[in-house]
Amino acid sequence: MKKRTTIIIFSILALVLAGFIIKSCNKKNINIFLETVYVKKGSVSNQVTATGTIEAIKTVEVGTRVSGEISKIYVDYNSEVKAGQLLAELDRKALKTTLTIAEASLENAKSEVNYQESNFKRIKALFDKKLVAESDYDQTLYSYEKAKTSLKTAQLNYDKARIDLDYAFIYSPIDGVVLSRAVDEGQTVAASFSTPTLFSIANDLTRMQVEASIDEADIGQVKNNQRVEFTVDAYPAQKFEGTVTQIRLEPVVTSNVVTYTVIVEAPNPEKKLMPGMTASISIFVEEANNVLTVASKALRFKPDMSQLMEYQKQEGIEKPIHPQGADFNLTQNIPPEEKQSGKKSTPDSKRIEVWVKNGSKIEPVTVETGIDNDIEVEIKSGLKEGDEVVVSLNSNSPALSENSPQAASSPFMPKPPTRKNSKRN
Repeated sequence: MKKRTTIIIFSILALVLAGFIIKSCNKKNINIFLETVYVKKGSVSNQVTATGTIEAIKTVEVGTRVSGEISKIYVDYNSEVKAGQLLAELDRKALKTTLTIAEASLENAKSEVNYQESNFKRIKALFDKKLVAESDYDQTLYSYEKAKTSLKTAQLNYDKARIDLDYAFIYSPIDGVVLSRAVDEGQTVAASFSTPTLFSIANDLTRMQVEASIDEADIGQVKNNQRVEFTVDAYPAQKFEGTVTQIRLEPVVTSNVVTYTVIVEAPNPEKKLMPGMTASISIFVEEANNVLTVASKALRFKPDMSQLMEYQKQEGIEKPIHPQGADFNLTQNIPPEEKQSGKKSTPDSKRIEVWVKNGSKIEPVTVETGIDNDIEVEIKSGLKEGDEVVVSLNSNSPALSENSPQAASSPFMPKPPTRKNSKRN
């Protein structure tokens, strides 16, 4: 019985000693590793993306006000035209006939007025001498006034027939390029109910515009004069630039999705952009160039205090940072120049704490940030170019690393075949 008790006691002591040795070895082998990034000069921007359609800034649809058969067409697709240039003409035979009839009606009305005027003057003279009845005088006056009204109507019909004859000639209203031609010679056009479109003319293809649809969630960030970059499928490797010139207030609702039309003007000196192309645009709603930047994950890093203390011991830092150092008042670390000037953060910036590596030490530094796109963030104050900022603090045990046999082995995984060392003579 006494022997068995002794064995149990020695077994327990052996287990405790083994556990202590393993714990000491693991603790000894645990190292703290830092991942850092450097502060550098660069550009930071936030963008709103959308798709749109490329159109000419000014497009005019040319039609005809009179019906008839197209007798001549003088331009074709892509023809460059000048304002006042003849584009096409209608057959004028029917229009000339209508003008002749109107002219004959006008002459007849003039003759009728002359006759009724002479008759009125004669009856009036007799009426003044009381030689005719008043009813005869009234009838003569009525016929005379009616003849004058008929003359006005005949004159208007004549003028209209003459104008319609002039409309048989179709001229370009602007300088530009013919985008479309909807008729051919010999085709009959009818202008009874609406004006048919014969040609579409773009004013200037060296300046184009993109009509983009912006989601209602993003429209509040878009302003006039913001810079825009866009690409088209025809030239996927080339970026075109433009400027926001108009934000239309009328909403466009499609399947309960509300969008707003934004107009982007873009130069097109090489005429690569064509009407109807689909553009993928990026509107730079915020942009800062040649500023200090750092990875955004540096702002999200908050060290685990136990790891921080272990790292300080590992590096032999005599006066380690107190674990509460991460929670101190931000005003304690405001740069001296800002304390003296009394300058405050701008409305579009904020103060936040980052951890900076200085030699073997790491310490918290308060910085003022600007534009943040979740990848990089603008640093307005608190850091300088070349500063090393901590983004992660990790503990790693060599005994548990990926290359460790213990870490790699598993009772459920097949083991590779062993190789015998061959002896060389």
